[in-house]
Amino acid sequence: MKRYRATSISNKIVLAILALIVVTYCLFITLPLIGIFLQIDPSKMNQLQNGLIIVPITLSLYTSAAATMIAFVLTVPTAYFLATRNFRGKAVLDTIIDLPIVLPPAVAGLALLYAFAPKGLLGPVLNLFGITIPGFTIAVVIAEAFVASPFLLRSAKTGFESMDKDILNSARILNGSRLKVFLTVSFPLAIRAITSGTVMSWARAMGEFGATLMFAGNLPGITATMPLAIYSLFYSGNPANTYLSLMLAIILIVISFSVIIVIKLLEKKSFGDKK
Repeated sequence: MKRYRATSISNKIVLAILALIVVTYCLFITLPLIGIFLQIDPSKMNQLQNGLIIVPITLSLYTSAAATMIAFVLTVPTAYFLATRNFRGKAVLDTIIDLPIVLPPAVAGLALLYAFAPKGLLGPVLNLFGITIPGFTIAVVIAEAFVASPFLLRSAKTGFESMDKDILNSARILNGSRLKVFLTVSFPLAIRAITSGTVMSWARAMGEFGATLMFAGNLPGITATMPLAIYSLFYSGNPANTYLSLMLAIILIVISFSVIIVIKLLEKKSFGDKK
């Protein structure tokens, strides 16, 4: 009996410590976000029509959409290939493709600069056609696609790997054409994972800062996306601009929160609670 009581007390202590850790961590995440929201004055919501807010939002939506489309076209076939084929050097290729996820953004920007700048690896070829990438909107798209595409690739690869192999083998026997099997069977079966990865990739592109700053620069209306505009406005020394930076930050917080909800819904077997 005494041993049972001792065990019960011990369990309660452990649960109390665990609850304290959980609450501390939740506060660690939420308090900084709450701090931003508390700085906003609802009576100043008309500031959302300010050009210093509208232009970065428009640019971010355009470039992130373009980057996500590029990522989709490049990564979905790559993910399918990696998920369905075994070959020498696959582990090395898989690791290289994952690099942008862990690569510091400044390093990613520097790498892109030395690849696409006029004196970079591809610079001489681009110069022949009169193409200059750094300092233009296309540089933003490339930077965002570079850092965001691995998120889509990882998710799509997981989706393809989780497919029922018996269904695929039957489809290949009946159809013969690999392209037809991919379009009618493989892709539909992995669509939930692909959609989840697409949303995550788009969100990552929307929030990209370091690589864009290093590679594209911070030019208002041309390369200054929302994260760069937040940085510029906040450190401008103008209280009005600082307030605008907070409004842009809140917009990105809301987008991030919405993306997480969408991904969680997509990860379920159906839109609702699991049974």
